[in-house]
Amino acid sequence: MKHLAQSLVTVLLPLVVSGVAFAAPNIQNGKAIDQAKCYACHAKKTGFGNGDMIYTRSDRKVKDFARLKTMVAMCNTELRLDMFPEDEADVTAYLNKQFYKFKP
Repeated sequence: MKHLAQSLVTVLLPLVVSGVAFAAPNIQNGKAIDQAKCYACHAKKTGFGNGDMIYTRSDRKVKDFARLKTMVAMCNTELRLDMFPEDEADVTAYLNKQFYKFKP
């Protein structure tokens, strides 16, 4: 019986832990993070006081979903925003839904 329990833990634990990585992104959390950590910086960068304009400008750098993920991760790292990977996924999903509409 003890061996069976250990076997189940050995097989099931990685599945449970890896399931967290596949959780659906939380759009509301992504929006809250964008507003708290991204908007003000982007408002300065555009020069118009509107942080959303960086996503909709004609010369935007983001042209596909992969690049969007890369840019969110780069901002997180370079600006030390202290987002967890799940937060990056949430922000990416929010920005994609709100502005880009790429197919992931």
